[in-house]
Amino acid sequence: MINLANDSFQSTSIAAWLAEGQSSQRDMLESLQNLKSKSTGAFHIIASHRHNRPEIFEFADKVYREPYPAKAAIVDEIEDNIEEMTKSATPRWQFVLEHAKENNVKVLLTGRNGVDYEAHREAFDAAGIRLLTGATSVVALESIEDKFAFMQQCHQHNIPVADAWRFDNVAELEALLAEHGHQPLCIKPVVGIFAQGFWRLDLGKEPDEHYDSFEHLYFTEEKKINTAQFINAYTNSLMVRERPIPMLVMPYLSGQEYSIDVVCEYGEVLAAVTRYKTGKIQHIGYEQSVMDVVTPLIKAFGCDGIVSVQTKADDDGQHRVLEINSRPSGGIGYTTHSGVDLTQVGFGYWLGLTDKPTLADITQQITPCQVRSIMVGVKIEDTTE
Repeated sequence: MINLANDSFQSTSIAAWLAEGQSSQRDMLESLQNLKSKSTGAFHIIASHRHNRPEIFEFADKVYREPYPAKAAIVDEIEDNIEEMTKSATPRWQFVLEHAKENNVKVLLTGRNGVDYEAHREAFDAAGIRLLTGATSVVALESIEDKFAFMQQCHQHNIPVADAWRFDNVAELEALLAEHGHQPLCIKPVVGIFAQGFWRLDLGKEPDEHYDSFEHLYFTEEKKINTAQFINAYTNSLMVRERPIPMLVMPYLSGQEYSIDVVCEYGEVLAAVTRYKTGKIQHIGYEQSVMDVVTPLIKAFGCDGIVSVQTKADDDGQHRVLEINSRPSGGIGYTTHSGVDLTQVGFGYWLGLTDKPTLADITQQITPCQVRSIMVGVKIEDTTE
């Protein structure tokens, strides 16, 4: 549907489309509106999501509700109390492709469902649509998603990466803890987002430093759990028995963690902004020692689009890769405060509004700064009683 809040929509102009993302879709759409307002080249902005998200759609010129398999929609309704869904047998990628052709879309950022689109890249290429999934093959996206496979591939390319050992049952977990328990360890799933399933264990600590048995239930954000309690919970979990979850044991790195937002094309870094967090403050800038790890990483996996990388320093100060997220991070909007809006940098180039950016030029434009995130309320609907 046309967004009535923006009457500048012209079906004859080119378009950029942002499909459903994890958490940054609204910020990126706002950046695109700001790009459009100062650009001499006309384009319009399309957004789509499987849910009705007016707070996201307000920054789009035209919006679509993405189809969703009926079976999955039923589960989502139960978990999220969604009142309305676009349930359809039409695959999401096909629905988006058909409407993208109608709207002369030149750039499509796929967001959270990159693999679905990537499997049909040839169809998007044939339509003249620049498809941005985070990589250029299903194999590459799957190796990024699987953190154990990802770690192994990093080793093959001599990229500093956090070590990880996989376990699929209690016996394997206990064997790994016995072998590596002389050092601080942590646990996380092979596949997961938003720190889901991540826990720090208290192995490698003195007895008086072990985590209290109630600590993980009280200080939930600390993500610390007593090792014996974790083993007991994992051993007796009905959820794990019914739906086995491959997990990793990893050394817990003590150094500074960085998030890096990257605009890239076929493995080449075009622009990047690094940031780290102290308390509630995000420190935005460009750290060369971090980028010395990120640049070869992006090349090794052939990353393509706007992706995010996490690194953490070890005891010796060596930055080690934790993961790549093949989609924009939730904090990409912070880059606007540095003087380099990465959303505008990427889309300006892919829409043909600007020349190809170079990392050397972009780094000169970054102004280091500190940012605090705040919560903002958005009215989504008037209600009458």
